[in-house]
Amino acid sequence: MKVLLISTNRNPLPMPVMPVGACLVAQAAERAGHDVQLLDLMFVRETKAAIRDALVRNPPDLIALSVRNIDNNAMTDPHFFLHELRELMGEIRSMSCAPLVLGGAALGVMPEQILRFCPALCCVTGSGETVFPLLLENISRNGPLEDVPGIAWLHQEIFRKNRPPAGAPGCHVPDYNRWLDVPAYTSQLATFPLQTKTGCQFNCVYCTYPVIEGNDCLLKDPDRVADAVFRLAAAGFRDIEFVDSIFNSPRDHAMQVCEALARVRHGARLQCLELNPLHFDHELVQAMERAGFRGMGITLESAADPVLQGLRKGFASSDVHRAAAVVRDCSIPCAWIFMLGGPGETRHTVCESIDFARSQIRPRDVAFFNIGIRIYPGTELESIARREGLLKLDRQEMLEPVFYLSPEVDMPWLKQELSRALAENMNFISMDSLGLPFLPTIYRTGKALGMRPPLWRYTRVVRRCLRLAGMDV
Repeated sequence: MKVLLISTNRNPLPMPVMPVGACLVAQAAERAGHDVQLLDLMFVRETKAAIRDALVRNPPDLIALSVRNIDNNAMTDPHFFLHELRELMGEIRSMSCAPLVLGGAALGVMPEQILRFCPALCCVTGSGETVFPLLLENISRNGPLEDVPGIAWLHQEIFRKNRPPAGAPGCHVPDYNRWLDVPAYTSQLATFPLQTKTGCQFNCVYCTYPVIEGNDCLLKDPDRVADAVFRLAAAGFRDIEFVDSIFNSPRDHAMQVCEALARVRHGARLQCLELNPLHFDHELVQAMERAGFRGMGITLESAADPVLQGLRKGFASSDVHRAAAVVRDCSIPCAWIFMLGGPGETRHTVCESIDFARSQIRPRDVAFFNIGIRIYPGTELESIARREGLLKLDRQEMLEPVFYLSPEVDMPWLKQELSRALAENMNFISMDSLGLPFLPTIYRTGKALGMRPPLWRYTRVVRRCLRLAGMDV
């Protein structure tokens, strides 16, 4: 079949994310014998003209749209992206009669709601590089959708979903240069994403990973991960980010990955923003240093026990303070990630988290704060919000972003406290900071000055420069 695969994500903030999933799917479909063209809309100015050109150049038998985000997850300044997707699909239908298929991370979160909002033949909910070739084979022989694992569709307005195919994940590296405008991404300090596993063993009340990837971790072979890093670096892609749900869980696997990386002279700059303080110690950090890590992030959400318990994070404030002691002894720059307003949050716990950031985080590191938590259907946070009377919408109405904020804190006070903390601490940033429209210019300037990812290492310098320019950011 002739296939046009469109990566629809056009949000460049806080930095453009390379559509690795779309590249892997395109490559897998091509290996299966199909004629595939990939259109990435990230840097396209006139989307309608670009789509028309792709349709005229090689009229497809099927059009697949990769959808990364439903919204921007920002309670203080929410943006819903699916109106743009629906409009894009309308333009495509006006130019082509080929069937439309949806896929991408967003479809793993709310497939039914998205299909009802943006009608399509079906959507891929399982691993795209495995499922999409099976779907193409099925469609080419006019087979029933019921035979394809890992997809969902609407039949007479009834939602149906097939179980994903079984099997351990590989560690494939697509030919990025073939599918994407790589210099456009690297000019804005984009990193190359890689996973060492899928799935997550934790049960945070807000998280969609169990829905998307399951609670069982499917571990990739450490030597294959190291080989993938080596091949990426050899091709000139030196800034690589591990995008596991949690890199250091299971800890033994993380250690094995680090040891395999240390054995390979890869020359890459590695980073990971998803470390859990529960499995974080000197031995792991030393292994990460030997492996070539140049940046790491610890996802806390809070430093207060009532909130950690309310979020079911699986660790306590004592683990948070122990992790801070470990970081102080290491050389890797660290980002600390907080999410204020969760279940159990009060004014006292907000102050406890901010005080921790002031006193325990090194000045050269960064503290990132977000306010509110996006509520997704099927999560425990949805049940909590309904039980507390904060959520009355039905699940179909939750496609547009709806957020949880503890009834024990009010938004004006919370924003005021956070603003005060940011004003006093130049290594603090918030979600509002990551939505600034001039960030791409900062990235390009930073690269020209010799800065390399992760850019948050330069938070204090960038904020001071912006202040001198008259911007209170």
